[in-house]
Amino acid sequence: MSQSEDISAQIAHLANYQYKPIHTPGSIQPHGVLLALSLPELNIRQLSKNTQKYLGKQPKDLLSQPLSSLFDASQVEAIKKYLMEDGSINYFKLSRITMSGEQHFDGIVHRTQGVVILEIEPTINTNGRDVTWNVSTQIRGAIARIRSSSHLTELLNSVAVEVRKITDFDRVLIYQFDHVGAGAVVAEAKREDLSSYLGLHYPATDIPAPARELYKRGLLRVIPNLNAQPIELLPIENPLIHQPLDLSLSVLRSVDPCCIEYHQNMGCSALMVISIIENNQLWGLISCHHQTPKYVPYEIRMMSEFMAQIVSSELASRISHEELEYRGKLKSLQSEIIQSISQAENFVDALIEPDPSLLDLLNAEGVVVCLDSKITLVGKTPNVSEIRALIEWADTQVKDNLFCTDSLPKLYPPAQAFKDTASGLLLLRISQVKRYYVLWFRPEVIQIVNWAGEPNEAIQVMADGSLNLSPRRSFAQWKETVRFTSLPWQQTQINSAIDFRNAIVGTVLNKAEELARINQELSRSNQELASFAYAASHDLKEPLRGIHNYSVFMLEDYAEVLDDAGIDRLNTLVRLSQRMETLIDVLLRFSQLGQTQLHLTDTNLNQLIKRVMEMFRASRLETPVDIRIPRTLPKVQCDPVLINEVFSNIIINAFKYNDKAEKWIEIGYLDPNEQISQGLAQPSQTPVFYVRDNGIGIREQHRETIFRLFKRLHSQKKYGGGTGAGLAIAKKIVERHGGRIWVESTYGEGSTFYFSLG
Repeated sequence: MSQSEDISAQIAHLANYQYKPIHTPGSIQPHGVLLALSLPELNIRQLSKNTQKYLGKQPKDLLSQPLSSLFDASQVEAIKKYLMEDGSINYFKLSRITMSGEQHFDGIVHRTQGVVILEIEPTINTNGRDVTWNVSTQIRGAIARIRSSSHLTELLNSVAVEVRKITDFDRVLIYQFDHVGAGAVVAEAKREDLSSYLGLHYPATDIPAPARELYKRGLLRVIPNLNAQPIELLPIENPLIHQPLDLSLSVLRSVDPCCIEYHQNMGCSALMVISIIENNQLWGLISCHHQTPKYVPYEIRMMSEFMAQIVSSELASRISHEELEYRGKLKSLQSEIIQSISQAENFVDALIEPDPSLLDLLNAEGVVVCLDSKITLVGKTPNVSEIRALIEWADTQVKDNLFCTDSLPKLYPPAQAFKDTASGLLLLRISQVKRYYVLWFRPEVIQIVNWAGEPNEAIQVMADGSLNLSPRRSFAQWKETVRFTSLPWQQTQINSAIDFRNAIVGTVLNKAEELARINQELSRSNQELASFAYAASHDLKEPLRGIHNYSVFMLEDYAEVLDDAGIDRLNTLVRLSQRMETLIDVLLRFSQLGQTQLHLTDTNLNQLIKRVMEMFRASRLETPVDIRIPRTLPKVQCDPVLINEVFSNIIINAFKYNDKAEKWIEIGYLDPNEQISQGLAQPSQTPVFYVRDNGIGIREQHRETIFRLFKRLHSQKKYGGGTGAGLAIAKKIVERHGGRIWVESTYGEGSTFYFSLG
């Protein structure tokens, strides 16, 4: 944050300070007359008190009189015609015959608040010179020279020089506003003996917001003599609207005393200011200063205003062209990055390992991609722990998925520790659901700002400790060192970041649609496969039963006829048919798990485990085992029959695959906080249940294999045999409940099976 922003922040909180309504001063400058007329009659209802000087009539004699009492019918009709162009300001010539001869005036008319304002100034004597022709000739050449300038700086310098030629002011400045209302002199043409203001900065207090708003509405402001005394309006309140008259668009509007003192402190006696509007915003001002009073003919004013409009148009064209060119470059770069991401086999991996061109996208020196707990750093960035803390803070500042600043340490004090890499931050929130962010960083750029005088001088501490604003007295160069600030983020770059986010979201949606289609096809294939497995298994059982029965009959009826080898073969056939029937039963059971509906109920797992243990102990009376349940298990919503099967299969395995003299099995759960504190991989928002044992353990390379159907790590004769289907069935049941199951194990010491249920 620079000095101007600091000051602007202070002003925003000045409890005792309010800007005066400078658009309703109740007075005008003395070099002309103002008449406020009613519609449609054009009767004079309010006027300035100096009518005797310019019109030869006292104000009291003109109040309530028609305008035709001053000007002939043709001129009044012309004024009515101008008024038909609602909202516009019209310039024209007026004249009236008096005892001393014909008087000529320059007139301006416009509407405000349902009132017609007519301003009249006596035409300046040009000693016979045709000012209009002379200025027109000058301005044609000036516009040609301005348009031939090759870049923006040359364009602005040309404007300053040409305006000074036309107006003959001592000094012409071109002043550009920044985003907080402060500004700097970006071009200057002056008398050689005057000191230069080029490159000097001015705080926002020098031209406060109400004044900037008036400059935006009225394109030209002339103050021929800053020392002249203002002329009051009569009456002070307009009788048509019963309030002070709005003089926002009035050329003759009197000058605020603060503005007078400010410019007098600069050694200025006359002033003309022309607004430069770009994209309907006040871009800057052409400010003309003179050290002595200076009256500017209407023709020169109009030509100067016309020239400012040409400048505004040319400026808009140059800026638009530069922005369009830069925007096109960013768009092309963005398309390449998005295409690379969308073509990657793994979309998440493509973001986790970003292309360095992400830096070029926003002209940054560091970029960070954060996808939940995965953080990838590219270029110059803070470290991972600093990034995590920064995201926690910045997430509270995000509006419309974006947060950016060019002075992060002043908003987030811990950033002072890494100002050399991250004084500037632009953060994009990619997802509203997950913690997906992209952060760009810019380093600190130490700037020396040359101010026109000490900016804080405008803020005075009063006797009671309150703050107040006053005109600054000194405009001598005052240097400020700006720290903890990066190069600012351009609006084009901010727009590019938003477009980048939208493109990523679009890519995600496309990927999601593609994934949904694949999942739909996979689901249909799985259903068909499950149906096939069920039908095939069911149909296989009948011929298999026949093979088994005939083998038994042959052993019973023909045992005396067969030799020992024949009997062994028949016994083997009986044993194999029994095993095959067992495998078919398992396959049927496995296929049924994918077909049947879950019967979810609130289940007391303590009672469920009690039944499981009763069955377990009844079948293994001869072998002791220590069953441990550290604390009461929670109630959950599940299919109790299927979850009974999950616990049974895991507990039976824990018992079978245990070669210790003293066997133990522990059954428990971890709540979400305990999962995090114990460093559990992929913690769940619901309880995670576990069955822990002190058995033989499982080697790391087999921890996924054991959940495959019919997969055993040992021969049929070791550890009590089995089909190798128990864990596959448990996995299927857990996944049907929306959970996951996994194992953590130390080979030779024991295993812990974890599973969640949603």
